[in-house]
Order: sequence, then C-alpha cells, then structure tokens
Amino acid sequence: MDLERIREAAQRVAHSQGLEIFDVEWKIGKQRLLRVYIDRVPPPGSPGEGIGISHKDCERVSEQLSVILDVEDLVPGPPYTLEVSSPGLDRKLLKPADYERFAGRLAKLWLSEPVENRNYLEGRLAGYAGEAVRLALQGKEVAVPFAAIRKANLVVEI
Repeated sequence: MDLERIREAAQRVAHSQGLEIFDVEWKIGKQRLLRVYIDRVPPPGSPGEGIGISHKDCERVSEQLSVILDVEDLVPGPPYTLEVSSPGLDRKLLKPADYERFAGRLAKLWLSEPVENRNYLEGRLAGYAGEAVRLALQGKEVAVPFAAIRKANLVVEI
C-alpha cells in the first residue's frame, strides 16, 4: 500500500472542500484502520486557531475519499475502516509552520536529545527560527533544535 498516493487522493478531496490534510495514519491491530486528519487553515493574518472542523466536513471528506480509495484500489486486501477527523485541541505539532501558527499556546515537547538537561519540556510556543523551535520556559526563551523533537502536542488550556 502506498500511503503517499492515499495522502495525495485525500489532499484532492480536502482541497475541493476548502480544507487541508493534516496527517494520514495507517494502523493494523484487531482491524485495519486508515485515519485521515483534516484541518481548516486560517486566512493569512488571522490568529493561529482556525475556524474548526465540523462533523459535516468529516462526513463529506469521508464519503468522497472512500469512493476514490475504492475506485483507485489504494487500500488493497481485507476490509478496513476509514476514519476522518480533526486533529483535536491537543493536536500534534508536525512541521515548523505549526510552531509559528500556534505561537503563544502551551505545548509539550518530548526530545530525543536533552535541552536544558531535560528530555521533556512544557512551555509557551514563541515561534520557529533557524531550524529551532522557540519555547518560553520558566521566564526565559529556549531554542529547541527541530531535529531533536521526537513528539510535540498542544496542551488544552481551560
């Protein structure tokens, strides 16, 4: 199975709905699961929080993508489940633009190499510059090399 071809098909559908693909995951466990995360990009100059994804958005993308996946036989083999959803409030941060888009938000970062003698950091995103994520941490700004980030998520604030 070619996940890149699936991503391209999902991108076509999402773009036709004014959306974008945030991520595509393939998981095999008790069942075969194709999970597609869709997002709405905020207009230029607006805050990082998009308008949000509705249930209808997910439904439309799911219906259209399902047809394409079947017609183009992009998921061969036994039956699978297609799940289309939003990235959620505690969304993953995957690319440098995510750190810019969500500047000011609280985030958790798990690192593959220590920064400030720690492999886990939690602080406010302050942007991205020079191959590093800027993070406000205990009253100071720390530069975390993008390559050192193993996993990162936004933190839901109430």
